[in-house]
Order: sequence, then structure tokens, then C-alpha cells
Amino acid sequence: MEYLLTSNEMKKLDSDTIEKIGIPSAVLMEKAALGVIAEMKKNCGDFESVLVVCGSGNNGGDGIAIGRILALQGKTVRIVFVGEEEKASVETKRQLQIARKYNFKIYNTFGNSEYNVIIDAVFGIGLTREITGVYRDAIENINKADGYKVAVDIPSGISADTGKAMGCAVKADLTVAIAFKKIGHVLYPGAGYCGETAVCDIGIYPPLNSDFAFSYDKTDSCRLPARTPYSNKGTYGKALIIAGGINMAGAAYLAAISAYKTGCGLVRLLIPEENREILQTLIPEAILTTYDSKNLDLVEIEKAVSWANVIDIGPGLGTGEPSRKLMETVLKRKKCPLIIDADGINLLALDSKLWEENLKDIVITPHLKEMSVICKSEIEEIKEDLIGTAVSFAKKHKLVCVLKDARTVVADYEKKVYINQNGNNGMAKAGSGDILSGIIAGLLAQGMAPFDGATLGVYIHAAAGDEAAKRLGTYSMLARDIAEMISNVTSE
Repeated sequence: MEYLLTSNEMKKLDSDTIEKIGIPSAVLMEKAALGVIAEMKKNCGDFESVLVVCGSGNNGGDGIAIGRILALQGKTVRIVFVGEEEKASVETKRQLQIARKYNFKIYNTFGNSEYNVIIDAVFGIGLTREITGVYRDAIENINKADGYKVAVDIPSGISADTGKAMGCAVKADLTVAIAFKKIGHVLYPGAGYCGETAVCDIGIYPPLNSDFAFSYDKTDSCRLPARTPYSNKGTYGKALIIAGGINMAGAAYLAAISAYKTGCGLVRLLIPEENREILQTLIPEAILTTYDSKNLDLVEIEKAVSWANVIDIGPGLGTGEPSRKLMETVLKRKKCPLIIDADGINLLALDSKLWEENLKDIVITPHLKEMSVICKSEIEEIKEDLIGTAVSFAKKHKLVCVLKDARTVVADYEKKVYINQNGNNGMAKAGSGDILSGIIAGLLAQGMAPFDGATLGVYIHAAAGDEAAKRLGTYSMLARDIAEMISNVTSE
């Protein structure tokens, strides 16, 4: 697990480390400088000429310390200070004094030299305003300059809390995050400005049981539900997947195969009679319950609903009256967790009365367009605040919201937030969302709580997509290839 912090959370940890733990701020700044230099040497290759562009905040102090240490190591360094020195932070004023005592000149222009490396230390994580004036000029000059660009903590101009570019921003090749990644490092557009991101440990640590936003990596495969030698198919749960309207059998197949590949013991497909033959051929492991779209047998449907440990409704289902009746029946009769995906979400958007039904233990998985419809918000507005949108929606309806984007956000009504960092643009193919809903269903069938299953499901889905991209490339990979790669992510 990796924590992803807001600017205020990072400032609080920094302050606690100084005031409660007793590590002087000057020591933390020196460690930050040494950490950035270590990452530079790993990533920049041989370099001799360095430009360091510093602002008046503590980020600028980090930059001055970096420049001083590199100069003492024999590099040719030019330190440029942007802004007014009298407005500099206490730590930055101290770093200016130290540099001058070593007889290093501080400049206010870039000069005419060429540099191997340009270090951006203009703004840190506290930026909250649009960039103008000399600061904008400095950032534009950094971007125009040749040389490998290294951002200290976060590229100047990127909001640490949202990833928004505040008018303009440094386009870095390497970003060295101090202590922790911030949310702005992983959400777009900020993630696109960071280049490679490394984390520099300077001795600041979170409290136990932190409520910070978090992300998973390959070490978190241990979170998969345990499998025991003495077990049978019933041990690992029963998933009912209500998907695949007429001519959309593929959605049902992809959801079902993904639930099985994630460890579910039994999968039942509730499908139109017209899809029976193709799905019996595609996935003989699944139990089939079929219905007549023109004359629904609600008794049989209710039996299927009562059978399940988890229900996944919506992939390729359609939004006609039979589908609406299926959704209404499921919401009224369910006694288990429910995943609502694709056309299930569209049905909720079309019929506000469905929101009045039982929404307990629900995971909803909208992409941006679906979210804009059910929230009655513009897509661009949602993009600017993915976390806030997901959290407020989850809190309003007391459910788990999986808001799908290049950086998918999972939020629950207790304000827990997961931000996914895996995945690739090859996953932007039809059927990818059906697989995600099936993976989450497979995990919930095995007893995972809705939020835990949703977060781990999002990670497995994205990691499987990365495995597919490695083998096939992002142009050629298909949704079915993501399903095939689930075993690579979940193998013990």
C-alpha cells in the first residue's frame, strides 16, 4: 500500500516531525536535498552543468541546498532565485546565507549557458493560485531550455491536491516527491507533467491507521481472499450476473469469465433466452437462467436473486422496460452486495424512483459520461475534482463509488479514498468495464467487503491490463486479453 497525501496532510506530518519528534527542519531539508541528488544520479546519467531555479518558499530552500551540495561536489552550478528574498521563508533565508558563506553567487537571471540538468524548485506543494508575472516567465523559460528537467517534490504549477495545472507548469522528466507522493502526482493532468516519479524518504512517517488516500501495488496481492485445502465450489461464493441483452452476449461472457478467474466458485448468468446457445458455448462453466424479454417470469428471477452471494447487474443489459423491471426486482429483493455497472447505471439515471430502493452494500462503477448523467454535472467539472465527486456521491447514497478514468478513484461513504496508478490506454476498448465488474463480483462473492473488493478489483483489473499490454501492445490488446491476464496478477 502506498499513501497519497494532500498538501495539508503533508504539512501536518512535516510539522509533527519537527515539533513532536524533534528533528530540526534544517536536517529534513538537507536530507531532502541529498535524496534528490541521489535520484538525479540514478536517472540523469553523467552531468556537469546544472541550473537550479528557486522560489521563496521551502521548496526553493531545497533547491538552494541541492545546488550548494552539487557545487561542492565539483559540478558547475548556477542558482537562480525568482521573487523577493525578503519574502522568503525562514528555511530558505537560512539556505541563502549558507550558500553565500560558501561564496556561491545567487543570480536572478538564467544566463546564456547551456545546462545538462535544470532543477525546478520554484513552487512546492502549497501552490493555490494561478501563476503570473516573473514566476510564469521562469516556468516558461525552464520548459524552453534544453536539458534534463528535475522537479523537486512536484512540478511548479501543479496543484498537489488535484493535479490541476495552475495556468502553466513545468514539464519535468523526473519528479522527486519528498517523503510521499501527493495526490497531484497521480491525477491527470499533473501525472503527465511529472515524468518519472521517485519518492525520497527523509524520515517523515504517517501515523498508524491513517485515513490518507492510498494506492496498491504488486505487494498487495496478499489481500486476495484466502483459499483453503478443505473446500468446495460453494466455499468461494455464488455470483449472479445479470447482463448481456439480445445481441450483447459478449458483455455477459466477459463479466462471468472474469468473476471465475478471480476465484469465484459458482457463476450464474441471468440472460435472455436468445443468448443461451452462444453463452453455453463460450462459457460452459456458468449456470444459465434464461428469461423471455416479452414476458418476464419474476418468480424465477427472484429465485436467482435469492440464490446469490453477490449480484452484478448492467453490462450490456439495455435500458428497455424488461431491464428496468429486472433492476427494480433486484433492488427490492436482494439480500447481498450488488454491483451496478453500465446499463444498470443508465437505468438509475432514467428512473429516479429506483434510487428509493435498497442501496445498502452497493458498488456503482460509472465512467465519466455516466457519472455526469447521474450527478447532473458537466464532464469537465467532474474531471477537475474526481475525488470530491466520488466522495460526495458515495456519501449521499451510502454506497461505494468506482469513478472510472485514466486514474480510477474509489470512494465510500466513510470518505475512504483509493486512487489507482496502474493501467494503460490499451484498456480503452469495448468490454473492459464488463471485466472490471466481473472481477469485483468475484471478490465480493468470496466475502470481501464492498469497498475492499472494489479497490482490489480495480487494481487487479489495471494490473492485468498492464500484463496484456506487455505481451500484445496497447494497440492490439482486447478486453478478453485483460481477462486472460488476471491469472498473472492473482497467482500465488
